[in-house]
Amino acid sequence: MHQASVLRKEPTLAEVRLWELLRRGALEGVRFRRQHAIGPYIVDFCAPRHRLIIEVDGSQHIEAQHEDRARTGFLQSQGYRFLRFWNSQVESDPNGVVRAILESLRLVNQ
Repeated sequence: MHQASVLRKEPTLAEVRLWELLRRGALEGVRFRRQHAIGPYIVDFCAPRHRLIIEVDGSQHIEAQHEDRARTGFLQSQGYRFLRFWNSQVESDPNGVVRAILESLRLVNQ
């Protein structure tokens, strides 16, 4: 089974909550993909037309900072921008997370 398929079947609670807010163009018509492959990497959420990646991180990312830097560097070299949120942010302040995403999308569209 493809790694993205596995990740889609086993999302974190924060990923499930954020996906409900992003799916089907619910955020001002912007289309996001979940567990989207870009080169050798899989990102949590991606709006390809807007070149925006959203990552929802748990504590495992504290230990994987070196790998995350290499991954981020590659994806930025492909023209993508990043927004990163902790699981706890998505769970405790989903409206704030949505506001940050909308603000980022508006900056690109100016």
